[in-house]
Amino acid sequence: MIVKSAAFVTSAVKPSQYPVALLPEAAFAGRSNVGKSSLINTLVNRKRLVKTSATPGRTQLINFFTVNDRVSLVDLPGYGYARVPASVRRTWGPMIESYLKGRQTLKAVVLIMDVRRIPGIEEQNFIDWLALYHRTPILVLTKADKLSKSAQKKQRQAIGAAIGVDEAALILFSAKTRLGKPEVWSAIERAVLNEHRQRN
Repeated sequence: MIVKSAAFVTSAVKPSQYPVALLPEAAFAGRSNVGKSSLINTLVNRKRLVKTSATPGRTQLINFFTVNDRVSLVDLPGYGYARVPASVRRTWGPMIESYLKGRQTLKAVVLIMDVRRIPGIEEQNFIDWLALYHRTPILVLTKADKLSKSAQKKQRQAIGAAIGVDEAALILFSAKTRLGKPEVWSAIERAVLNEHRQRN
C-alpha cells in the first residue's frame, strides 16, 4: 500500500469509547516490548505516529489510527510484562477480549512475536482467542535484523512448530531494515480491504 496519510483518531478502554465503525480494521497485538509500535510506524512511514517507549507495558489503551481514510490500524496494549501493576494487568484481558469479540469492523489481527523468543502461554492464549472469535491472524516475527539468516530460518521453524503453524505463514520483519514490510501490508490488504470491497 502507498501510504498518503496516517492519523491518530482516539484512545479507548471500552466499546462506548471506540470510534464509529466505518472503516475495516486490522489490530496489532503482542507481548510488551516486542516492537509493535515500531512495526506500525514503519508500515505508515512515520517515526512517531505511534509513541514508542523504552519502558515495556507503557501502552495501556486501545489506540485507533486511520491510513489513507481507507483502513483503520488498532494498537492493542502489550501483555506479559511483570512490572505493570497487577490492577492494570487484570483490566487488559477483558479490555482486549471485549474488542476482539465485539468489534464488527475488525477483519484481521497482526500477532507480533520476537523472532528470538519461542512463544509462551500468552501467545497460545491469544491465538486461541483469535480462533474462538473467528479473527484472521497475521503472524509477524519482529527484530529479524538481530539474527543471521541461518538463525532466522532456525527460529522461524521452531516458532512455527511451537504454535502449530506452517513456517511459511510467519512473516519475518525488521523495523531497522524494513524487511517484510511489503509482505505485512499485502497480508493486511488481503484480509481487510478485499473483504471490504466484496461487501460493498
